[in-house]
Amino acid sequence: MTAYAFGSGTLIGVRTDIANQTPAVFGVVQDAEIDFDFSLKELIGQYQAPVAIARGALKITGKAKAARIYGSMYNSLFFAQTQATGGILQAVNESGSIPTTPYQITVANSSGFLTDLGVFNATTGVQLTRVASGPTTGQYSVSAGVYTFAAADTGLALVINYSYSTNSGATKITLANQLQGSAPTFQINLAETYNSKVLNIQLNANVASKLSFPFKNQDFVVNDFEWQSMADAAGNIGYITCSE
Repeated sequence: MTAYAFGSGTLIGVRTDIANQTPAVFGVVQDAEIDFDFSLKELIGQYQAPVAIARGALKITGKAKAARIYGSMYNSLFFAQTQATGGILQAVNESGSIPTTPYQITVANSSGFLTDLGVFNATTGVQLTRVASGPTTGQYSVSAGVYTFAAADTGLALVINYSYSTNSGATKITLANQLQGSAPTFQINLAETYNSKVLNIQLNANVASKLSFPFKNQDFVVNDFEWQSMADAAGNIGYITCSE
């Protein structure tokens, strides 16, 4: 049977500049593409057509769209920075009602409170104004996750936005400003099987150039990941394996 390829295949990256790295599997791949692009040099005399054409530099690039939100993959193949358990989360529209004295609301995640992100009147949608202390009507102050309001606003229904830290249930990558030239190197493997016929491409040494998070209304976030390939330390680029 003639060999064809169908579908987006399986894409896996393995960091190679550090030993014993866990492979990073790109999940829910929407599409993947690898391009081999030579520059051509023409020798032209007095006639219109060239008398010789030679290949110049080879540029190998790859790109993929994958929907799995995978912090370990981001760090291993793209950032290569400090990764830890825990992270920074955001509470959106946490509801509360201003009580009587001392007119304070302690948010649910006050133990890890980081940053106030705004308080709104739950009925009208009007945003309250933050002040350092002594709030009057329509104002508030905040310290360590405790929000203080004016006595005149007692009983007002609110929604509160803020960020907070967590020690579990997440992965955090700390992004430091690194020196130019610093980047992880990884092997990339793209495998596709259709009707028992295979098309596998392995590129031995690659450096990522782009990672995008396209947020859209009524749609999933599908990461754009791009890379460029080079020869490894042995002078090899990689392999292409196909059934025919």
